[in-house]
Amino acid sequence: MSALHELDVLIVGAGLSGIGCAYHLQDKCPGKSYTILESKESFGGTWHTHRYPGARSDSDLFTYGFNFRPWKGHPIAERSLILDYLKDTVDECGIRDNIRFNHCVRSASWDDATQRWTLTVHRTDTDEVETFVARYLWMCQGYYRHNQSYTPDWDGMETYKGDVVHPQFWPEDYDYSGKKVVVIGSGATAATVVPAMAKTAAHVTMLQRSPTYFFSEDNRNELAERLRALDVPEEWTHEIVRRDMLAFQKEVATRAFEEPQALRDELMEGVRAELGPDCSVDVDTHFNPRYMPWRQRLAFVPDGDLFAAIREERASVVTDEIDRFVENGILLKSGEVLEADLIVTATGFNLCILGDIDFEINGQPLDFSQTTTYMGMMYSGVPNLAWVFGYLRTSWTMRLDLIGDFFTKLINHMDETGAGVCTPTLRPEDQGMKETPFLDPEGFNPGYIMRGLHLLPKQGDKAPWFFKQDYYWEAEAIPAMDLEDGTLAYAPKVENQNEADGHRDQASAFVPTSAAAMRS
Repeated sequence: MSALHELDVLIVGAGLSGIGCAYHLQDKCPGKSYTILESKESFGGTWHTHRYPGARSDSDLFTYGFNFRPWKGHPIAERSLILDYLKDTVDECGIRDNIRFNHCVRSASWDDATQRWTLTVHRTDTDEVETFVARYLWMCQGYYRHNQSYTPDWDGMETYKGDVVHPQFWPEDYDYSGKKVVVIGSGATAATVVPAMAKTAAHVTMLQRSPTYFFSEDNRNELAERLRALDVPEEWTHEIVRRDMLAFQKEVATRAFEEPQALRDELMEGVRAELGPDCSVDVDTHFNPRYMPWRQRLAFVPDGDLFAAIREERASVVTDEIDRFVENGILLKSGEVLEADLIVTATGFNLCILGDIDFEINGQPLDFSQTTTYMGMMYSGVPNLAWVFGYLRTSWTMRLDLIGDFFTKLINHMDETGAGVCTPTLRPEDQGMKETPFLDPEGFNPGYIMRGLHLLPKQGDKAPWFFKQDYYWEAEAIPAMDLEDGTLAYAPKVENQNEADGHRDQASAFVPTSAAAMRS
């Protein structure tokens, strides 16, 4: 018989998003009970999963870290340091006791009558099934599948005699010293793996179908160092540097759209400077992307370690397409064979929509792609649910903080007005508005987005039915959102089972309304 657990809020995922939202909930809704359901055996999400050589952040920790917990290290941090930061957060903030590990959510069902989400959860450590019930559901499971990577099905893979490893599933204690390695891909993961492996491998070749934009700086922050030398409190230092980093990121993003060619030229010159005049690598061939800057993420190279490995001929870059795998490596379309003892497929991941959980609303399956997003946080026709989908150009966590503030504000507003249900609902004037994809494929189009874009919700062409992916706009717009503008439909709170039974009889005739109208 499955155990039953009833709470105010269920958070799915104990990665950066889940931990951050738990803090916001504790801080702003201190009376609410909550549990974090985590499918893995520990917290950390991406940083628990990714154990490949050199695993590190590709965003600075002043913006990628939490706004409530200062980051005290170098801007770009290794996996172990990020996990230490998260460990200190869950312990010092009292979050750890609210995490249930090895709890994999299989289904989630909303019932208007009881005004509750019911989750069926498989305990992978005991093989038991448990049931969790809550008024609010906060999806913090991230946006890619941790248990399934993306690897193209190349011809001849079965003939290859060496090892093939995807970074997402790096074998523990795998020894690659002295091996000839080919890393397929040129994104942030490849930019990390190549210099790390080049320290002990015989040679590492980064094989790319097309180049990526790279930029390099020393892995230090001069402003943070100056403030610390002046004994400025860490909380102040963190916030000041955070704002400084955001201003720099805004400048780069603005230039990417207003003067893309000038920015492109600067990035290319930066690569030439890093490689130096004596390096034989053809920058125009291997570091000149087909797209303009910021149509995909810029890959940051801290301390220029990737370029150092290339300069010192411990690593090399090949730009070509794969014809097939052969017994001793990879045959390219050009006819060249890249010999390899190990092939690392840094080829990306697959989108995970709402944790791949089976959702129902009042007994009807939810097709998430048919919903319209409410500011990229909630979704039309889906009650009492928020999903943390972060920024793709700015650090993911900057959006987590905005959503954390918004959703806790909404919960408190519902308590104050006596509402038990909040459902984003298109108004008459919103009907028939132009629909566009959840993410603009012209503005950001890496492979993992394009492969899964059809699974994501739609967005409209008017507020609040769009998702701008623009921190600088949302940082002002989200805190100022009107919870009573008619786009959020409320229903009075049901307190007990008898009331729920009566409400169930009337549910088919019920029309949600604003909290103000509900009070009157």
